[in-house]
Amino acid sequence: MGGAILDGLLASGFDPAKVSLSTKSDASARKYINEYAIQAHSLENATDANQRVVAGADVVLVAVKPAYVASTLAEVAEHLNPNALIISVAAGITNATMEAAVPDSVRVIRSMPNTPAIVGRAVTGIARGNRATEADLATAVHLFETVGRVVVVDELQIDQLSTISGSGPAYVFYFIEQLTAAAMHHGFTAEQAAMLVNDTFLGAAELVASSGKAPAELRRQVTSPNGTTERAIAVFEAANLQQIFVDATDAALARARELAAGK
Repeated sequence: MGGAILDGLLASGFDPAKVSLSTKSDASARKYINEYAIQAHSLENATDANQRVVAGADVVLVAVKPAYVASTLAEVAEHLNPNALIISVAAGITNATMEAAVPDSVRVIRSMPNTPAIVGRAVTGIARGNRATEADLATAVHLFETVGRVVVVDELQIDQLSTISGSGPAYVFYFIEQLTAAAMHHGFTAEQAAMLVNDTFLGAAELVASSGKAPAELRRQVTSPNGTTERAIAVFEAANLQQIFVDATDAALARARELAAGK
């Protein structure tokens, strides 16, 4: 995710000389230096790589796994610019947790982008902490608009948002996976099945985006009375697919709250 945001930021015209990052391996750091012309430090070569990259930075993007957010912030706290803005992309880690790990003058914003950021089609939810200003919020919005669309929400909604747009691409990929398997069950080759299914999902998504019509209306247009599609939809409805989606997102929300509690 950090790499996708970096790509979007630089593509927007941001000066690479003003970007510095830390990464685990020296090979990765050299790749960023050579390909992006930015400053990069590796934890493999310098145990203080994280402290180096935050020193003097106005905005610090924390793109580590949720379990390491608090410890990473504690590690760099004394090296932060007193007026720094911290933006986290980690699921389940609250603004309060981050604020507790940094000096009182440092502001924090919590975000939840999704993986289509890699192709510039992310949906990112952001929620500011108690100390963050409107200017900080505008900075975060501008950052994430380089990789897609942004919605500003109250932090109470961030975990719920993570179950929809955050995890949503995985749900879509899962449906693509299953429909592809069904196509192969009906005798298509793997290549044919992938083309049939992938392009159908892509075309359907573009139709939703461009038509101005609700998905339910578009579905009804495809579903002729007593036709083949109606028969297939009946199977989905008999399985109570709507409740399955509710149950699945509830399970994801429960896990997000566990992460927030440090479990």
